Amino acid sequence: MGRATVVETDLLIVGSGVAGAYAALTASDLGASVLLVTKGALLSGSTPWAQGGIAFPDGDADIASHLSDTLKAGRGLSDKGISSEILEESLDHLRLLVDLGMKFDPGLALEGGHSKPRVMHAGGDRSGLMLLKFLHSKLGGRVKSLEGHFVYSLHVDDEGVTGAYAIDESGELLFVRSLATILATGGSGQLFTVTTNPTEATGDGVALGLRAGAVLRDIELEQFHPTALLDGTLISEACRGDGAILVNSDGDRFMGRYDRSWELAPRDVVARAVYEEAMNSGGVYLDLRPVEGLADHFPTVYESVLSLGLNPFVDLVPVAPAVHYQMGGLRTDGDGHTAVRRLFAAGEVGSTGLHGANRLASNSLLEGLVMGARSATAAVKELDLSADPVVDFPIPMGIAADRRAEIKSIMSETCSVVRTGSDLERGLAEIKRMGSVPSKNRFEIENANLALLAECVLRGAAARTESRGSHFRLDYPEPASTPFHVDQTMTTLSIVPEADGLSDSAVAPRSDGPDLTQEGASG
Repeated sequence: MGRATVVETDLLIVGSGVAGAYAALTASDLGASVLLVTKGALLSGSTPWAQGGIAFPDGDADIASHLSDTLKAGRGLSDKGISSEILEESLDHLRLLVDLGMKFDPGLALEGGHSKPRVMHAGGDRSGLMLLKFLHSKLGGRVKSLEGHFVYSLHVDDEGVTGAYAIDESGELLFVRSLATILATGGSGQLFTVTTNPTEATGDGVALGLRAGAVLRDIELEQFHPTALLDGTLISEACRGDGAILVNSDGDRFMGRYDRSWELAPRDVVARAVYEEAMNSGGVYLDLRPVEGLADHFPTVYESVLSLGLNPFVDLVPVAPAVHYQMGGLRTDGDGHTAVRRLFAAGEVGSTGLHGANRLASNSLLEGLVMGARSATAAVKELDLSADPVVDFPIPMGIAADRRAEIKSIMSETCSVVRTGSDLERGLAEIKRMGSVPSKNRFEIENANLALLAECVLRGAAARTESRGSHFRLDYPEPASTPFHVDQTMTTLSIVPEADGLSDSAVAPRSDGPDLTQEGASG
């Protein structure tokens, strides 16, 4: 396997986006040594792409209303207790950010699903980038970081997760011996052909945790953003909050037929409406002409539209739904604990119960901050280990680079905005035919992660015999009478009534589970 290096740290954080960076800042403040590892650059990933802002409650008096909006969007699958805690605690983090010098734009924005303006922005529609730059500026030399290192396996022993195996861009191997690990690698939008996510969004953290023994919850709940350009470039929801409207190819403003909130309905409603109108009329367009100060308030949107050769002050802009956010993920409690000792998840990797079946606009950066801090605080309490794990580098497994497009095509054709049981079965059969081989190529290892997640998404969607939030089954168009979660491990799938929370439930073996266990955790 070539040369190998061993390094030690108290806390390993995999991923350098908002959740990972804020976790590092929190753990450093608590006195822990921190190593931040990312497969790309520190400012890569989904956070810099976030055009929406941060949906902090507008003061203590707004918490109840914000909670109500969050639960309504979640369609019965949000955890009310955890959601309330996250929203209440978020105001403390807002105050801390401001005290540290974070600059927000004046005023509050109204976005889809919110009953009032409460979304804070920074740099117009560059909020994610501005926030991430600020957090990393505060980290400075306080934590060690490794860019260009891809974590491909976790080390699991009797103490839990006590390290991780990584490979750099030249193929050299690294073992990080740690007392606790936080996964904060973001989502899995690259499962689909058209996505608002960057190329790094290959579900690595979810795959790592799943192979290590963590429980995967509701991974079939993928949010489709309703207004993306045809190449997947996001058109911020805040544009509709500032007056942009949707029209079909006949020029009719149609959203009033689907929801009384019109363009500001929750994302699942708008995405399905856009999909249906496009199928019926041949296309859907966003009219940005009513938005005042478009170039100043939404510079990214303005420049993206211009790059298509369109003038947003004159032309209608063609849009379509694109995969945007992974509501499901590694099941955690309110402090980021997964089912595996010393392993935590924060941000899009985790499933806390905040988002339910449909994330409320701009609640993602908020959750990343709160759960980054919470998971770091909880992880620091685990730094009591004296064991010395035996390092035995597992062989990285991958799937041929040219299969990436095939994975994306299968998922886009069989598991999109509208789903059916027959399509899901067909997609699962096609994905299962992909075999993995030893590889030291990052792209190929990512493909193995994507294939594993694709199987889980398809299985979860097949098991969810209802329509709820972002998940719409043409053969089961109504929601089940009792909301339920779909939990998966590498070998099991179980249905858990929402009221049961994290309690035990009947678990059914997955007789045809993914043949990817050879990539599992070492130790």
